[in-house]
Amino acid sequence: MKTEYDAHIEAATLELQIARQQITDEIKNYPTPVAGCDLQYNVLLSKRMQVTRALHAMSSEVFVPTPRTLVAGGGVESR
Repeated sequence: MKTEYDAHIEAATLELQIARQQITDEIKNYPTPVAGCDLQYNVLLSKRMQVTRALHAMSSEVFVPTPRTLVAGGGVESR
């Protein structure tokens, strides 16, 4: 069952994929030779990495510890 927020998450993922492709295309079409100190080129590489990390974060599973009490009056254990 999809929720309303699932649609927003899918839309955000799609937008990030589009942004990554546009950045990749801009990097491919960047005039050569590229100097190591070329600020604009380095910004493109940085932005592509940010978008890639965001996509990875959107698709990876996140561990959420769930507190449990094993016996009445016992302490809380997190697994």
